[in-house]
Amino acid sequence: MCVATAESFPALVLNADFRPLSYFPLSLWGWQDAIKAVFLERVNIVSEYDREVHSPSFAMRLPSVISLKEYVHLDRRPAFTRFNVFLRDRFRCQYCGDCYRSEDLTFDHVLPRSRGGRTTWQNVVTACQDCNLEKGSKLLRECGMTLMTEPEPPSTFRLQENGRGFPPGFLHESWSDFLYWDSELEA
Repeated sequence: MCVATAESFPALVLNADFRPLSYFPLSLWGWQDAIKAVFLERVNIVSEYDREVHSPSFAMRLPSVISLKEYVHLDRRPAFTRFNVFLRDRFRCQYCGDCYRSEDLTFDHVLPRSRGGRTTWQNVVTACQDCNLEKGSKLLRECGMTLMTEPEPPSTFRLQENGRGFPPGFLHESWSDFLYWDSELEA
């Protein structure tokens, strides 16, 4: 059987504690990388698809969930990136409060760079293009705008929790025990 693309059968990657490495973007590996990690004995197979891949002398079901054998510590500080600013702010303009897709967002310096503001977690917020244009290089009190929340450096845990609020379009049923999106809890 020939599997057309890596996206066809992604494997959910769990840390050694059986929690996803990340929620947003969801920690997924293409089937080729998952099989390579299995052969290199870096992961355990937790669940499999019904589909197989074959070589002349070998057949293997494609992994749908894998767990790392060695725990990856996630307690380091998140990288200061545009995407992580959007994720920290939950893809919500910090001025008008509306939610947007990432390609419709920008970031704004609360204290404008033209007035000595720096590009730091504490001075950068998510903004829609209209609010960013309206604020321009003015201070908040000069333009009558207010912030939804004060900007601060997020923890990796906070970004993970925020990411859980944005499930991807495709979720294989074998992943549900590990992701907790729309899971009904027992009474």
